[in-house]
Amino acid sequence: MKFSSTDGYVATDDLTLAVNAAITLERPLLVKGEPGTGKTELARQVSASLGLPMIEWHVKSTTRAQQGLYEYDAVSRLRDSQLGEERVHDVKNYIRRGKLWEAFDRDDRCVLLIDEIDKADIEFPNDLLQELDRMEFHVYETGETVVARQRPIVIITSNNEKELPDAFLRRCFFHYIRFPDVETMKRIVDVHHPGIKPQLLTAALTQFYELRDQQGLKKKPSTSEVLDWLKLLLAEDLSPEDLKRDGASALPRLHGALLKNEQDVHLFERLAFMARGQR
Repeated sequence: MKFSSTDGYVATDDLTLAVNAAITLERPLLVKGEPGTGKTELARQVSASLGLPMIEWHVKSTTRAQQGLYEYDAVSRLRDSQLGEERVHDVKNYIRRGKLWEAFDRDDRCVLLIDEIDKADIEFPNDLLQELDRMEFHVYETGETVVARQRPIVIITSNNEKELPDAFLRRCFFHYIRFPDVETMKRIVDVHHPGIKPQLLTAALTQFYELRDQQGLKKKPSTSEVLDWLKLLLAEDLSPEDLKRDGASALPRLHGALLKNEQDVHLFERLAFMARGQR
């Protein structure tokens, strides 16, 4: 069972190696990188490449680790007891299975995505240590122990918004997705926009990387944003000449796809003003 690039996803050699190492070690793969570099999409492509079903658990700031295992609906049981419902005598009727339980209970192997784990409370990763290590957990209300029938391939993503505990990191195989170089970016673009004219692609990517390298930029545009930008350039049928910036503006054409806050827009406006003043 080996992962490799798919028709819809360009995986670098080091990323492919990391995925397959995590599968061999039977460890969760912790993937970090800038937003928009394809961390979430990686899990979906691993699922597609290996022909395995996928379960997605998208973490929010209010998400608790217990929700991934199960939740006991005590309020509903109390209400049913007051109404004299028969189902109240079986506590299992009030146990809601979480995403980990779903993955553990499958007869076939699956890919389990725990997306943006760094959004949750700092204790969230610690609360899942034993469950992800042993692939089992105890349900106190029923007295049963849920054990994974087939060990899922676990992929965990993080945008590095907060540090993760050392004990959690020790149990993972780690990979940082570096921002693609120009050649890798061309391969990625070819997947999403096949047939784009080489001259237009070269002019656009040159301008894009110059923008990313600009000192003082608050938010650097990501891979997903350059793909959106190229889609707009193609929709407008722009030529390489159309992308050339004059002295009146340092902003690229259709810059709203690349620059996502007013500070960065003002930065390029100031650069254009300074350039005009030096003439």
